[in-house]
Amino acid sequence: MAEELIPVNILIADRTYRIKTSPSDEEVVRKTVKLINDKIIEFKTKFSGKDMQDYVSMVIIWYATQNTSSENSSVLIEQITESLTKMESQLDKAL
Repeated sequence: MAEELIPVNILIADRTYRIKTSPSDEEVVRKTVKLINDKIIEFKTKFSGKDMQDYVSMVIIWYATQNTSSENSSVLIEQITESLTKMESQLDKAL
């Protein structure tokens, strides 16, 4: 049986949204909302005089860039791990 969704009220950029999520994802949703709001405050401090839409856009760009960077990092780590495994194998054969 599928997990039932629960309603969750979240506040992003001075707006309240009611979403439904699985109980197991609620904590992740709340942490993500906190991260978004913290970044909005950070951008408001750095770039005063903008409107809320500008700050939300800045956070979206930041978030998308972070995900791309972490994906690239994962690929790099995987490549390094493969290289190290091959080198270890070659060293084992040489001994």
